[in-house]
Amino acid sequence: MDLKDKVVVVTGAGRGLGRGMALSFARKGAHVAVVDLSEDDIAQTVSQCEAEGVKAKGYKANVAREEEVEQLFSDVVADFGTLSGLVNNAGITRDGLLIKVKDGAITKMTAQQWQAVIDVNLTGVFLCAREAAAKMIELQVDEGVIVSISSLARQGSFGQTNYSAAKAGVVAMTETWARELSRYGIRTGAIAPGTINTDMIAAMKPEARDRLVGAVPLKRLGEPEHIAQAATFIFENDYFTGRVVEVDGGLR
Repeated sequence: MDLKDKVVVVTGAGRGLGRGMALSFARKGAHVAVVDLSEDDIAQTVSQCEAEGVKAKGYKANVAREEEVEQLFSDVVADFGTLSGLVNNAGITRDGLLIKVKDGAITKMTAQQWQAVIDVNLTGVFLCAREAAAKMIELQVDEGVIVSISSLARQGSFGQTNYSAAKAGVVAMTETWARELSRYGIRTGAIAPGTINTDMIAAMKPEARDRLVGAVPLKRLGEPEHIAQAATFIFENDYFTGRVVEVDGGLR
């Protein structure tokens, strides 16, 4: 896919990885629909994308709510006239051990912790992909791409039962959609980031951050630009579908 003048929706694009990917698409000449919950963050990303000479517009939407997702994609098509791609990036964490025992007392991961992450990180990905695919088919676009952000945690991550389950589900959906949507010219892909230098990492205590870096074979954190490069690769390589790109500095 030649990204020039294509329209790409990026969820969770207000900051971090999402903003990095939105800017990368803008620099390739794509018009960007910036989706997030923070209006201030949305406005900043939109402004930075527009500075690259493309059209960008912000949308406030909770990807876990079906009616908001349906309205989002209707609004995007009404505003831009078409839709070529989606990056499913919005996500949250609610970490905790499945069972924690301290001084004989048992604490459990709550159903609320579980459901909150599943709602955004798995159901939200499903809803956005469904609506994006429906719009692309209705518009009879020549080619479309859906990229979803998974994680190395999909293989299991201590204290992240909910997050790991959701990110494994993202990969399963990506592979399923590759089979189902290819007849409509829609390709899919997933990206599994390792430890990336985001605001969350920057806020950590130096000793904790050093431990993270020490576990990476390349001995440095990834940057949002590395994930953005993977996203644009999937979009631009028209023989790529249904697979996961791991961007992790060798971390397993």
